[in-house]
Amino acid sequence: MNLSLSDLAPPLRWTSPGLIAPIVEEPQLPEAWWQAIPLDRVCAIVGAPAVAGHLADLAVAFWGHLMLGDILPLLRFSDPAEAERTPETLGKDVVQKLFSGVFERLLEPAPEAVPAPARPDRPLPELIDELFGALDDRQRAIARDRLYATQRATLDELAQRFSVTRERIRQIERDLRDHVESWLSRPEAAALVAHVAWLRGRLGSAAPADDLQATVPWHRTELRTLGIPAWRFVRTLLTGYEQADGWLVAGGADELREKTRQLFADGPHPLGEAVSMVAQLGVREDVAERWILAVPQLRVLGQHVVPWPRSINEKAEAVLAVAGAPLSPEEIQERIGEDYSLVGIRNQLTADERFRRVDRNKYGLTRWGGDEYLGIREMIAREIERAGGEASVSTIVANLTSRYDVSESSVRAYSGGPGFERTQRGWIRVAGTAPGGEAEPYQPRKDVSETRRSFRSRDGRWWHRVDVNAEHLRGSGSPLPTGFAAYLGMAPGGQLTASAPSGDVVISWHNQPTMGSIRNVLAEYKAQEGDHVFLTVSDGGELLTRYLPAAPVNMPPINRALYLFGYTAPVSSEMEGLRLIGARIGLPDTATREEILARLRERGDRDILGFLGG
Repeated sequence: MNLSLSDLAPPLRWTSPGLIAPIVEEPQLPEAWWQAIPLDRVCAIVGAPAVAGHLADLAVAFWGHLMLGDILPLLRFSDPAEAERTPETLGKDVVQKLFSGVFERLLEPAPEAVPAPARPDRPLPELIDELFGALDDRQRAIARDRLYATQRATLDELAQRFSVTRERIRQIERDLRDHVESWLSRPEAAALVAHVAWLRGRLGSAAPADDLQATVPWHRTELRTLGIPAWRFVRTLLTGYEQADGWLVAGGADELREKTRQLFADGPHPLGEAVSMVAQLGVREDVAERWILAVPQLRVLGQHVVPWPRSINEKAEAVLAVAGAPLSPEEIQERIGEDYSLVGIRNQLTADERFRRVDRNKYGLTRWGGDEYLGIREMIAREIERAGGEASVSTIVANLTSRYDVSESSVRAYSGGPGFERTQRGWIRVAGTAPGGEAEPYQPRKDVSETRRSFRSRDGRWWHRVDVNAEHLRGSGSPLPTGFAAYLGMAPGGQLTASAPSGDVVISWHNQPTMGSIRNVLAEYKAQEGDHVFLTVSDGGELLTRYLPAAPVNMPPINRALYLFGYTAPVSSEMEGLRLIGARIGLPDTATREEILARLRERGDRDILGFLGG
């Protein structure tokens, strides 16, 4: 025998030697013995059970998803039933016993009787034609149009064509399969059996289906007896391979896809490294990149393989991880390359804790560390705090313009604006702080009563109206008015987590107050674009919500205006409606129509003004 173990076990040919060696090292054998020394010599030195044990160890460690017949093709002839099972299901001991049985039979002394001389130079298509040459026309037609067809004829079609029953066609088909299987066990089929074993090693655990046609030239030769290319017959001999989405996959496509995804669950890997990782699953290195691209939720990005789930947040995280440096929302949108709006990407970058704004228009990953860009006013306050409560404008300008994409004129303008005041020596401090630096409660420019889309209920609690749009439904975050965020007790740099049955909603205040995704809340209501959700946060930190579908088009204008406040009951007159509106925006009952319209105008509630003729 001049066959090594790697000649008999195809996975040994595409698994890295660096992975094999630590498991199969034998002090009595040289390095790479599995491919350098014939199997009979190896077994004579260490014994067939030891060799089978090493192969079983490798099967459990690296090829657990493959069928045993793909690891040791000879097992398909000695034990067909067990050959269809995997190492994961049988365990190492059973696998070793099966492999050992194959080796022992293989090493049995050859019988003295000399078999008839073989004809190794005979073309394999001739052998296959000889197999079908003895069949009658009906049997050949059933083989051609059903067993080996790309578009299989149905039992009914064939039964009608040959004027027999469906069951008779089924019986002929079964007899044909038995005929082929019996022929494959004969000596004259040995060359074809060896070719199929070689094919399994050539294809690996996954290969493009077209590779089968191009593997050897004779695969495209038309069989004279059946009128089909030879590869279609050969394909049926590759038992254990599933054809899915243009790929031939050993052991199940879904399982191999999931194993491939798990390799990259911890984040991006360079493409060269990724190819080697996938090769450990039995995928040939020359097709590994194509296999990666064929696996859903994986993507090759910037010569890296990255997880690519459905969430825009995780896609943005993958883009930044590959870039290794902060990017602008526009750059992230371009690298994602899908139909995501720039507004939605900005909202997600602002609302998700995984991202940190590190410059005026740059975002990085929070795990990278570093100072967060909070907006010029907030960063001036941070510089003052670091300086001990007051700092010179020149020092602040130098610090901020050297680190961020902000102009000196902008920093000086903000330093002299609201929120800051001069100290006795001409430096600045945060307005409203005591000489010791203690801060007074944050006061927004606009009170919640002067804030657009904010309304007070009868119990005194203020609510904010969200007009549902496509970005909300896709899971994007959205800005909140400063006055409403301050009403919730927030201040710049703060964060509030509101609990809800469908999941927490995070409200953060960096450059502006931003509410995270409320998609789960909208899903509970089955909300659509144009609907309204009113929300607030209780003293106990619960997210309180109320849902209203879009108003009917024929609703009277005063009722449409009240609807936008969340009031749905009928009113007897416009005067009653105006009184209700005034109460909802914090005005006394004595407020006149002009005062109510003026307050709505100051707040920016143009949609409501439109229904009131204002």
